[in-house]
Amino acid sequence: MKIMFVCHGNICRSPMAEFIFKDLAAKRGMADRFIIASSATSTEEIWNGIGNPVYPPAKAELAKHGLSCIGKRAVQLQRSDYGKYDLFVGMDGANIRNMLRIFGGDPDGKVRKLMNYTDRGGDVADPWYSDRFDVAYRDIYEGCTALLDAVLKQNRQEK
Repeated sequence: MKIMFVCHGNICRSPMAEFIFKDLAAKRGMADRFIIASSATSTEEIWNGIGNPVYPPAKAELAKHGLSCIGKRAVQLQRSDYGKYDLFVGMDGANIRNMLRIFGGDPDGKVRKLMNYTDRGGDVADPWYSDRFDVAYRDIYEGCTALLDAVLKQNRQEK
């Protein structure tokens, strides 16, 4: 299954989700079942075609949990990505609106919000404004855990 995590700039929340989800899948022995990536709806973190690396406080929060994001650079979501991935997971309502604009809609129902996989719903806290990377990590970890559980449950039901 191919999953693309999406946020505004691809330097905080979506790369955190990318590496958290990869780690969760690996810990369950299922890393080979997924292709996981992340991207931005904006070009703010991309200069002359080269994306900025993960924002240092986001990188530090991942490192606190034993996760590395070395080599990850911001990339922009493209309309052509719609046919390449099974699921696009946004961090907040603005991400969802921007994805739908980029894609020109969502005819196959592939665009979802991460926290909608949890019991509490809502948006992933944006650490860019709050500087609370620990809260964003908590939200993303909870969302990714619920997403992985939902994907695995769906796969069992389809068999």
